[in-house]
Amino acid sequence: MRCAALICSMLLASACTGDETLSAYGAAGKTWQLHSIDGDPFAAAATLSFPEPGRIAGRAPCNSFHGGQTAPYPWFETGPLAVTRAACPQLAEEAVFLKALEEMSLSEVSGDVLILSNEEGREMLFKAGG
Repeated sequence: MRCAALICSMLLASACTGDETLSAYGAAGKTWQLHSIDGDPFAAAATLSFPEPGRIAGRAPCNSFHGGQTAPYPWFETGPLAVTRAACPQLAEEAVFLKALEEMSLSEVSGDVLILSNEEGREMLFKAGG
């Protein structure tokens, strides 16, 4: 009986946080490294993380970025992204990454794999970094 009460109180506490985003479904606490966009390997380094409920952050090939992500799981929607403005030789790859990220509308977390996709068939594959 005591165990059941403890479990119920834990479930109620998690329900009170109100986080229904990707963060609450396995994406938080990891740095996700981009491996491919639309099935093509992504040669430049790019990461995505979920530092707190409703927020995303990461590193594109040249610049860091952050923004909102408040759509309930399994949906994914970024708010406007704030991106630093440093130049580097990989600005074209960065533009591809950021554009694709803003076009994603669905998400799936399975262990150390994160897939972002949309209804047009686009897909971004991330793996949790060490």
